[in-house]
Amino acid sequence: MRSPASFPRLARDTCGVSAVEFALVLPLMIALYLGLAEVAQGIGIDRKVALTAHALSDLASQAPSSISNSEMTSILDAAAAVMAPYPTDPLAVTVSAINIDANGNAKVAWSDTRGGTALACGSSITVPGALAVPGSQLILSEVTYAYRPAIGYTITGTLTLSEKLYMSPRISAISRSPTPQGC
Repeated sequence: MRSPASFPRLARDTCGVSAVEFALVLPLMIALYLGLAEVAQGIGIDRKVALTAHALSDLASQAPSSISNSEMTSILDAAAAVMAPYPTDPLAVTVSAINIDANGNAKVAWSDTRGGTALACGSSITVPGALAVPGSQLILSEVTYAYRPAIGYTITGTLTLSEKLYMSPRISAISRSPTPQGC
């Protein structure tokens, strides 16, 4: 047991102060590092989702007049290539053609999907007013990704990242041959 006279000497002793401070700050530093890594991965995947939507619309809009089943399979396969190196299991992509009649009413001409739900052919769809040009066609690509954070899953759960992109066909209106099921 120490005598009361040794307490002033003990108060002046600074050995181990930095170790104690480091031990107090370390959990915060680890949490900050892991949180930033998780956010960076989420931002990376969200960017890839946007790039995938653009690539699908761009590829489909370049068709001269018709897209065959093998060409549509290749277009939908491109989504996995764009999403690399991230897993494609939670990825859902849909490519649709929307015809806008002379009155400005938009209806789905055809729709193909991988991992998602195709739009019903002939169904009405709302497009942005600036894009609803009477007598035209639009290619719509919709991409969703169910992102499950590895560390922050208990806090946020699964996050659905999505992107929707409209693009005009480059050459002429595009049809599907043979038409997808349900069209």
